Amino acid sequence: MTGAASRELNAWRASADLHQRFLTGLILRAVVFKGEGAATELTFRTFRAQHEEKFLAGWKSLGLSHLPPAVACAQYIYLANHVGGVKCEFIPESDRKAWVRYLPPRWIWDGAAICAVPNEVSIAFMRGFHSQVGVSLGNPNLGFVCTRITTQIDPCLEGYFIEEDHPLLPDERLRFRFGEEGPDVDPAKLPHVEWSEERMVKAKRNYAVQYIRSILPAAVSLFGEDEASMLGREAGRLIGMQCYDATAALIGVEGNDATAFARYFAALLAAGGDEAEVQGTEISTRTWRMMKDKEGVTPACFDAWNALFEGALAVHNRHLRLEVTARMDAGAAHWGWRVR
Repeated sequence: MTGAASRELNAWRASADLHQRFLTGLILRAVVFKGEGAATELTFRTFRAQHEEKFLAGWKSLGLSHLPPAVACAQYIYLANHVGGVKCEFIPESDRKAWVRYLPPRWIWDGAAICAVPNEVSIAFMRGFHSQVGVSLGNPNLGFVCTRITTQIDPCLEGYFIEEDHPLLPDERLRFRFGEEGPDVDPAKLPHVEWSEERMVKAKRNYAVQYIRSILPAAVSLFGEDEASMLGREAGRLIGMQCYDATAALIGVEGNDATAFARYFAALLAAGGDEAEVQGTEISTRTWRMMKDKEGVTPACFDAWNALFEGALAVHNRHLRLEVTARMDAGAAHWGWRVR
């Protein structure tokens, strides 16, 4: 692998880490400052948006239509999460019942963050995604049964997709049977993904970024423009500060002046698929691929995301500031920044 290719992969890794932790930070910030109920609703809206945008498209691209519905849903969950870097398992029990198991360390609740996550927030992601599979597939008999939840000190989050012999009512699409225990996985029977290192790293970046694409408009729809902007900017700055050292090491930042940060910022923009131009301490791009064609995107979404880099700069050099010089949502033809 060439030096340029290696640097590109490391930039993708940095982008994945940054956006993964931004997702966690946004939800935890909502728990603390908006309350458990609001954080639960934010998580539900985020994962329902994920489901509506990704499930059927992924179902088709993975070629799962030939499988029994419950087995296909469980295999979809395994494959989609596996390539995203999530530790999970998939165990088909029969044509009508198939298990999925999310194992620690939980990707979404990184590190010690899991200690601050209420059970209802964990349940919300299943209400948003897993309970909707039957509706999306036009199969009213298909639902999800949860048997364990990590945040109630179980060793995993576990459950199974099941196709019943009768239509499920809306409140039956997600059920709980905590007395049941799933079978052990046979690693040799797990679907194998034969992708190159480059494709796997890029998939992990895409996986993390997709959640930010969903959660920022969800926050605006729930809290309104001003509240979402404040919540997002505070979480963004904190995550940007916390992640700077690790992401800067991956990108290979040398020095702490404005020019060095401009190169760091441009590398992360490029890692998101946005071609960035750098002239000294000024950066510009004509795209924001993460939010391309996404409904509900407002200036608050940009402000929250931009705060990641404000936070990073505060650690790179606390005497410098990141100034937005142009933004498409204000009528400009590009986005522009100046480090000063």
